[in-house]
Amino acid sequence: MNSVTTNTSAHAMLSVFASNGIDRVFLVPGESYLGILDALNDFPQIDVVTCRHEGGAGFMACADGRLTRKPGVVMVSRGPGATNASIAVHTAQQDAVPLILVIGQIPKADLRKEAFQEIDYQKMFGSVAKWVCEVTEPSKLAECAYKAVRMACSGTPGPVVLVVPEDIQQQTVEMPEWTTPPQATAVASEDSVWAVLKMIKEAKRPLLVAGGALDTEDGRDALRALAEKFHIPVAVSFRQHDIFPNTHELFAGDLGLVNPSNQIAAFESSDLVIALGTRLGDITSQGYRFPQLPRPSQRFVHVYPDDHIVGLHFVPDVGLVCDAAGFARQLCAEAGHDIPAECREWAAQINSIHRKIAAWPSPDVADGVPFVKVVERLAKVAPRDLVVCLDAGTFAAPVYRHFSFVFPQRLMSPLSGAMGYGTPSAIASQLRMPTRPVVCLVGDGGFLMTGNEIIAAVERKLPILFVLSNNNCYGSIRVHQDKTYPGRHVGTSLSNPDFVALARAYGVISEQVTELDQVDAALNRGLESRQPYLIEVCSSLTAILPAKAGENGTRSGD
Repeated sequence: MNSVTTNTSAHAMLSVFASNGIDRVFLVPGESYLGILDALNDFPQIDVVTCRHEGGAGFMACADGRLTRKPGVVMVSRGPGATNASIAVHTAQQDAVPLILVIGQIPKADLRKEAFQEIDYQKMFGSVAKWVCEVTEPSKLAECAYKAVRMACSGTPGPVVLVVPEDIQQQTVEMPEWTTPPQATAVASEDSVWAVLKMIKEAKRPLLVAGGALDTEDGRDALRALAEKFHIPVAVSFRQHDIFPNTHELFAGDLGLVNPSNQIAAFESSDLVIALGTRLGDITSQGYRFPQLPRPSQRFVHVYPDDHIVGLHFVPDVGLVCDAAGFARQLCAEAGHDIPAECREWAAQINSIHRKIAAWPSPDVADGVPFVKVVERLAKVAPRDLVVCLDAGTFAAPVYRHFSFVFPQRLMSPLSGAMGYGTPSAIASQLRMPTRPVVCLVGDGGFLMTGNEIIAAVERKLPILFVLSNNNCYGSIRVHQDKTYPGRHVGTSLSNPDFVALARAYGVISEQVTELDQVDAALNRGLESRQPYLIEVCSSLTAILPAKAGENGTRSGD
């Protein structure tokens, strides 16, 4: 039996990962990175999660990176493997989460010769990834891995692509012991702090817009302390519901895809907007209309730890490239002031608008279970530490609009809007938080994209509750069809398998819900299960579609 050499370039790369706290990798094996696969045998501290599709593996790594704030790592083979994994690179960029995609490449001697399965990954990923590095010398692999860790986490976190030819993974090299020191965070100047404090004291209708850079325990605490000290309502950015308690009197709701016009009008009437830890992308800014582009109509402060972002679209009165939580702490350290009655009335008005929007609806339909009622029942029995993992689709709309998240409850949802995120993110979340209850809400379309990864939940006995909304339709696109081309539905109807039988074939306990009065008992059984459990809900399609002319009332998407 051949002895194992433990100082190859692949070992050096993995040593750098392990030294920097990376304790799990997600992969689909391939012959172009056999040297790295072999070296993983000698790193028992790194958990290897074998996946069934590179897209699923990539989504797991994205979710893991979001939870740990360290790079999620996904390993794939060249060509087809890399193209399948590209959805994760895009998701990591859109979601601002640290990710390292390791791609096995063709032999070094064959590079740029249009060899079998060759891709120039700089051209492929250069506009999406923060850095693409194709390593051509074994002695440089550890160095490039070390830089990949730093690049993925610095500034705006995001994806890095590390390309490793198959013939540079096995050579003997020195074994470095490099650990990335904590990144020094910029601190706002005293003059800047005083300038913002002056704006807050002069404002009658201030508004905080809080984003994903506050998605840490310290960030949440600092945001709440700031809001409460100066009595400023907080609107969270796109799909960042869990960074501020949704039941708080200062919660203003989220800035998402379908905010009612009266809510946006109220936000626009503010006289001070402090954007804290948000990139203010097109959805959060309502198509770059709130704040007004390029010069906001109200006084505007933007705080974000990346100089590319501050001032990119909106010109701030005070722009600060610094840690958002740290800046909030700086403001809180200064003397407060008496809150004018007008400010208290403004905060109450904003919160009242949110509470009316968040009220649970009672849709009347006859073609299945309104999924909003399933979400309502889940919210009523939700454990205080529940982790909700969402796929993309109209079934998720009731969660964003009506479910009141209070940390330590978590919302794991793709800002990129990518279908197929739900099942993989639930697996990654349960692996990372084994004592927490995890529920995955997924549509029939999204489940058939990555639902095969459910086998990992079976293999590892992960007690995840999967709730599958089946309306035999790509619901989101059907909604847009009915709004734009009423009655013309080419391409959005689905013919589905027997999901209960499919889940059982994987080894998952499963049941089907066809009536609303079956929901409570099914949820209880699923939440109490100590192994994977799937509930298929035969959900209403008409409940999500635009009301036809002459119909009264409104519907809530499912």
